[in-house]
Amino acid sequence: MNHPVFFDEIPRITLYDPLAEFLGATQDGIMQYGYFDAVRLAGHSCPTVASAYWSTYKALAFLYPQATPIRGEIKVEFSQDSASGVTGVVANVASMLTGAMADNGFKGIGGRFDRRKRLFFAVDMPGEMRFTRLDTNQAVQVAANLQQVPASPRLAQLMASCVADTATQTETAEFRQLWQERVRSILLDHGDDPQVFVVTPA
Repeated sequence: MNHPVFFDEIPRITLYDPLAEFLGATQDGIMQYGYFDAVRLAGHSCPTVASAYWSTYKALAFLYPQATPIRGEIKVEFSQDSASGVTGVVANVASMLTGAMADNGFKGIGGRFDRRKRLFFAVDMPGEMRFTRLDTNQAVQVAANLQQVPASPRLAQLMASCVADTATQTETAEFRQLWQERVRSILLDHGDDPQVFVVTPA
């Protein structure tokens, strides 16, 4: 499939999903997700999708430093409601990766594998996004300060031309390249920058 080469350079997320093992989706329950999976879910690659993927990556690395994260056993909370700003987009990506769902999630089998009541919005809490490991109740907040990774000064003008359908083919190509270059920079140049991705024990 044709996509920017840097997508394949971004570290993948490996989880153990007991439901996948139980139903034979994978022999050992190991599931692996890459950034392109988040892109396919959202239908596009942008700073928001990138920050959602990487914030989840950072949270899982913090909560499971010596173990494989267990999909379906992680709670994800947001301080804003699902319709505020980009919260819904971020939540969709985090939900795909962690298995956390609201009341519309999988109800389980024989009292096991319930994915409901693991995704919450409008929670009274410090920060914007919190992940909790349900077996230990250890929690971590992750904030993405994307303003620390500025876009090209040409990007806004090029986007306006593309939206107005007045851009030339060259300008359209430049816009797409600059847009994805910022995504690349967020993930690969600043993925471990504590000024961009702030990980705080909760």
